[in-house]
Amino acid sequence: MKIKVGFGFDVHQLQEGRPFWLGGILLNHTKGAVGHSDADVMIHAICDALLGAAGMRDIGFHFPNTDTKFKNIDSKLLLAEVVNLLKKENYSIGNIDCTLVLEQPKINPHIDTMKQALCPMLGIELSDLSIKATTNETLGYVGREEGVCAYAVVLIQKA
Repeated sequence: MKIKVGFGFDVHQLQEGRPFWLGGILLNHTKGAVGHSDADVMIHAICDALLGAAGMRDIGFHFPNTDTKFKNIDSKLLLAEVVNLLKKENYSIGNIDCTLVLEQPKINPHIDTMKQALCPMLGIELSDLSIKATTNETLGYVGREEGVCAYAVVLIQKA
C-alpha cells in the first residue's frame, strides 16, 4: 500500500449580498464568497489537497474558470469528480483535516451539517473529516472581512 499526503489552500473575496457556500452548505450571512463557481473555499482547498496528493495537478487545471460550463457550479459536483478521478487511479481517502479562517459567521454550529454533506461523497466516515475554524484576530483581508480562506491536509492510499 502506498500512502500519500496532500495540502490545499484557497481564498475568495467576500461581498455583500452574495450567497455564502461553505463546506457544501449554504450559510445565512450578509456576505458571500465571489468566484467563478459557487466559491466554496473549503471544498476547493480539499479538491486541491486530494489532487496534489495524487500528483494530478490542481483544481484550476481540471475545472478552469475560463470554461463557462463551470460558471456558478455547485462545488460539491467538482469534489465528486475529483473523488472519481482518484478512484480511477485506485486511491482511497484516509482522512481530511480542514481549517477555515474567517471572522464571521461562527462555524462551530455548522460543522456537523458540513460533515454530513461531504463525507458520503468522499467515501469516508464522519470521524475522518476534521473541520476547524479560527479568526484572523481582525488582521489583514480576513480580519477586515474582505475575504475567507481555507487550508486542507489529506491522506490518501493506493491499494
